[in-house]
Amino acid sequence: MELNEIFRAVQSASFSLRMMEVDEVNRILMAVADEITKSMPGLLAANRLDLERMDPENPKYDRLRLSEARLLEIASNMRDVAALPSPLDITLEERTRPNGLHLRKVSVPFGVVGIIYEARPNVSFDVFSLCLKSGNACILKGGSDADCSNRAIVALIHGVLRNCGVDEHVVELLPSTREATSGLLHAEGYVDLIIPRGSGELIRYVRHEATVPVIETGAGICHAYFDGKGDLAKGAAIIHNAKTRRVSVCNALDCLLVHKDRLDDLPALCAPLKGSRVKIYADASAWEALDGNYPSELLEHAGGDSFGTEFLDYKMAVKTVDNVEAAVAHIHTYGSKHSECIITEDIQTAAYFQRAVDAACVYVNAPTSFTDGAQFGLGAEIGISTQKLHARGPMGLREMTTYKWLIEGNGQTRP
Repeated sequence: MELNEIFRAVQSASFSLRMMEVDEVNRILMAVADEITKSMPGLLAANRLDLERMDPENPKYDRLRLSEARLLEIASNMRDVAALPSPLDITLEERTRPNGLHLRKVSVPFGVVGIIYEARPNVSFDVFSLCLKSGNACILKGGSDADCSNRAIVALIHGVLRNCGVDEHVVELLPSTREATSGLLHAEGYVDLIIPRGSGELIRYVRHEATVPVIETGAGICHAYFDGKGDLAKGAAIIHNAKTRRVSVCNALDCLLVHKDRLDDLPALCAPLKGSRVKIYADASAWEALDGNYPSELLEHAGGDSFGTEFLDYKMAVKTVDNVEAAVAHIHTYGSKHSECIITEDIQTAAYFQRAVDAACVYVNAPTSFTDGAQFGLGAEIGISTQKLHARGPMGLREMTTYKWLIEGNGQTRP
C-alpha cells in the first residue's frame, strides 16, 4: 500500500474505535496478552534476527533485546491496562448557563496517533494497548534495528484483531525507511498527533520537521544531588539503583552532584558502582576524593562534555557543589526537564529542591528509575513527556485523550 492509502485506512479504522464498547476493548487486550505468552518462541526468534545485526556493546542493544521475562512483563502490563477504567467519556467540567444552555466538557480520543521510535520493540505493544484503550488508532514507525521484532509483534496483534472481527488498520507498522518517516511527519489531515521516542537527535528532528502536532518524550539527562544532610546508606542505594538498574533507559542517572562537605563520603557513595564497572568522570574535587578509593581504570577527569550528556551506558559524571542552590543551578543548565533527585534528611532543603527544580518528575530520597508509567500505576506508558503543553511526565491513558464540549439547549438563540 502507498503511504497515503495506509493513512486513510487507519483514519477510517479510528472512526469505528469511537463506537467500540469498553468490554470489547478489554477482551482484545486480554487476548493479545494471552497470545504473547503463547507466541514467545516466534517473537524471540524474530528478535534474535535483529540482535544479530547489532553490536552487543551498542547501548541500544539492551533496549532492543527481548526475553521471556520481558515478554511476560509486557503481557502483564497489557492486562493491567485492560483492568484500568476507560479514560473516555469522563465529564471534566459541567455547568448550566443563565440562558439555560447546559455545557459538558468530556474526554475523547485524539483519533490517529503516530509514534516514531528506535530500537525498542516493547514500545509496539505498549503503544497498541494504550491507544486501543483510549480509542485511538496508531501508526507505528519503528527503526530498522528492530524491524524483524516489530513486524512479528504487529503480525501477532493483527491476528488477534482478525479473530475478534476488528479492523486490523487500528494499528499499522510503516516501513523502516526515511521516506516513511517523512510521510508520517507530513500526514496532515490523516494523523492528529505524533509522539517521538528515542534519542535527543531523533526528537529534535521530529520537532523541526513535522507539520503535524508533536508531543516530545525527551531524552533524559538525570541528576541526583547528595545534600550535606543526606543519609549515606540511602544515598549509596539510590545512586546505584538509578545508575545501574538499566543504563540504556531515559530515567537512568547521568550525573551525581555532591555537597562539598560530603566529599569524604563520596567513595562510600560510589562503592556499589564498582561491581557494575561504572566509569566515573569526576571534577577536580571529586577526583581527589575518589583517587585511590575507586578503580583507577574507571576514574577519569571530567571534560567539557561530561556534564549535560545522556550516557545510556555504564558511565556517570560527578560534580562538587557548594549548596542546594548551586545544585539547582547546575540542573537548570544541564538538565533536560525529565527526572531529578535529592537525597537529604532536611525537610526545608527538600522542599526548596522540589519547588526550584524545573522537571517533569522530582524525587526526594528515591531514585529516578521510578519514572515509568507502570511504576506510577498507569499500566503502561507512551513515553515520558518533558514538555509543558497537554502532558508532562509518564503519559498513560488519561494523557492519550483530548476533550470536546457537548452543549444542549432548548431552542435558545444568541441575541
